[in-house]
Amino acid sequence: MKQDELNKYGCDSLINGIIVLASKDYIKAVRQLRKNPNSKISSATAKECEKFFRSSWYASLTSVEGEWLINRLREEAMKK
Repeated sequence: MKQDELNKYGCDSLINGIIVLASKDYIKAVRQLRKNPNSKISSATAKECEKFFRSSWYASLTSVEGEWLINRLREEAMKK
């Protein structure tokens, strides 16, 4: 692999990791809120993730619409 290909691969991996981790955190927080609606930690985590998914930074990382992802993640969280 050429250096610029490695850099692109590394950047893509980092971007994917950021979004995947935020997605997992969001699903976990929503599931926790279903069990304990008064959980301040879970509520704060969910709000922080939603803020990220709606941010210009998130939009600069991916072409996946933030609101669409939030809805899909909520659906996933409700499955269990």
